[in-house]
Amino acid sequence: MRHKLLLLICVFQLVFGTGFFPGQYYETPVNRELQDTKLAKSFNFLVIGDWGRNGEFHQKSVSNQMNIASKTLGANMIISVGDNFYPNGVQSTQDPQWKQSFEDVYPQYDLNKPWYSAMGNHDYYGDLQAQIDYSKISRRWNVPALYFTQYFQLEEKSGQAAFIFIDTNPFVSKYRKYDGMMGENVKKQDTQKQLAWLKSELEKAKKIAKWVFVVGHHPLYTGGVRKTAEETEEIRKIFEPVFQNYGIDAYFCGHEHDLQVINPKGKVLQFLSGAGSAIRKSGETDGTHFAASDGGFMSFSLTEKTLRLNVINGEGKILFSRDYNK
Repeated sequence: MRHKLLLLICVFQLVFGTGFFPGQYYETPVNRELQDTKLAKSFNFLVIGDWGRNGEFHQKSVSNQMNIASKTLGANMIISVGDNFYPNGVQSTQDPQWKQSFEDVYPQYDLNKPWYSAMGNHDYYGDLQAQIDYSKISRRWNVPALYFTQYFQLEEKSGQAAFIFIDTNPFVSKYRKYDGMMGENVKKQDTQKQLAWLKSELEKAKKIAKWVFVVGHHPLYTGGVRKTAEETEEIRKIFEPVFQNYGIDAYFCGHEHDLQVINPKGKVLQFLSGAGSAIRKSGETDGTHFAASDGGFMSFSLTEKTLRLNVINGEGKILFSRDYNK
């Protein structure tokens, strides 16, 4: 009887191509390709943005591929670059959006990893404190403040990586003119206090971390629909000199609903992952390494000297890969 059961399991695996035994990988093209690119003893993480739409558009297909990538790479965490809940954030820790746009869309076992998030402009239409307080309810949601720093030990025990999460929304001047919760929330923020904090955190991180990354919502550069927008120019003028002065390794952001990798010569390396649900037209700008109007996310494998990127769409196709070395 036991032999017959094992035979049935083997037949099931051959027919359906899914893992049935602990530790077995899903037999999919993206799995095999990602497994081949995984760095030995790397710290692995996923980056997604602009996703909270009750599972609509590309959100569920992207979620499924994130789960496969997380399992394949052994992801240590997931980063969200903001706009977690459309169109108006959440109103409390009991808001139905938590279930409809987060818990029910990312329920898979391998997405049950720590999620760290910046705030997006759509989050500012809701109760920001609710997104902080949900950290006390959820075992995986980690937002201790509107801006904060997390340090992680590299898997090879060769040093730390610092991830500094900033809140870019108060630095967009037009938001201060908005009525309702958006305007009220923005006016409560002290931008000079945050900038002083950021510089202090960068100073400390450069002394103790092998890698220093910053995570925010708005991009410094984009070839997308906001290429010439006033808000893009504002964010670039404020943060680009700070990032360059402290020599950060990369900036992760979203806001544009597409996937872009941009590194203007002599300036900041930027990964824009804003295609977690709805998408918009993309395009190129100075320093564009990659740009695509496609639902998807990014995976990263980090060692002492290498940051390996894979851009993955909702069908599980790796659209772009590159190593960035120290």
